Amino acid sequence: MDIMGIDEITYGADDFEQCKKFFLDWGLELVSETSAKLGFSTLNGCLVNVVKTDAPNLPPPIEKGPTLREVVWGVSSQQVLDRLAQSSKKLPGYNYADGSLSCVDPIGLSVRFQVTRKRELDLECGQMNTWADKPRRNARSPIYERARPIEVGHVVFFVKSVEQTEKFYVDNFGFVPSDRYPGRGVFLRCDADGGHHDLFLLQTPDAKVGLNHVAFAVRDIHEVFGGGLQIDRCGWKTQLGPGRHPISSAYFWYFQNPAGGLIEYYADEDQLDKDWVAREFEPAPTRFAEWAVDGGLDGNTRRQKDIAAPEGKFLTDKK
Repeated sequence: MDIMGIDEITYGADDFEQCKKFFLDWGLELVSETSAKLGFSTLNGCLVNVVKTDAPNLPPPIEKGPTLREVVWGVSSQQVLDRLAQSSKKLPGYNYADGSLSCVDPIGLSVRFQVTRKRELDLECGQMNTWADKPRRNARSPIYERARPIEVGHVVFFVKSVEQTEKFYVDNFGFVPSDRYPGRGVFLRCDADGGHHDLFLLQTPDAKVGLNHVAFAVRDIHEVFGGGLQIDRCGWKTQLGPGRHPISSAYFWYFQNPAGGLIEYYADEDQLDKDWVAREFEPAPTRFAEWAVDGGLDGNTRRQKDIAAPEGKFLTDKK
């Protein structure tokens, strides 16, 4: 595996206090703080930065307001980084110095590559019993009071041209298509062997450019729920979820993010390899979500928003 996934992302946003509170509530660790930059870490060392919107050394923002400014991809070795540097010399914004390869993609986003700095983890995760396989014996599934994201799993952008942007990542860096909405969207993984997608590109009829969302992987479906309930208790607003994507099989919960776009907890996505054949789908609400809770769940009552909480110690208790 040459490209290992996302190593680091950088948002541009000016309300540092709100962003700091949000990402701490989200379950990240604050690892650095100055007047010009906030730095957070996931469990495996994937970094999430927030800089001012007028920060130097970055291309202009891809849209107005808070948004993602840079995505850094981790590679497996220095040899891989050297090879990518040799093959991408003609790309816009090319620079190779201090162990980092950078360029600018077709929507104007800063894209960098570095030898991965993420750590290997040994985490205990919830196991699911099915009719055919029952690995969880004499043990309950976990209940999480909040989420501790493992890593940034994927990013999603609106692009002017899906075809052009897909070609940039596939031809120059070896990304692999997983599935497509013909002419409207493509799911790309950074290696043939990996999760369903690391990058999703969407083309709207008006060809807008911008960030759709950033997704954080958590251990299992139970952490999706526990994390989402905690974020609701903290006062942040659900965009959609919890729910389940039928194309990638992942469970999700989306929230509005003060640093830009939407933000997602997800778990249990499909794992693919070189034998996978990309499929084509027609866009439809049921393609996006097999099921989903509109407005989210209330973190205190554990019921759908604006639904009265049950009374009594048992659901059968009546006044």
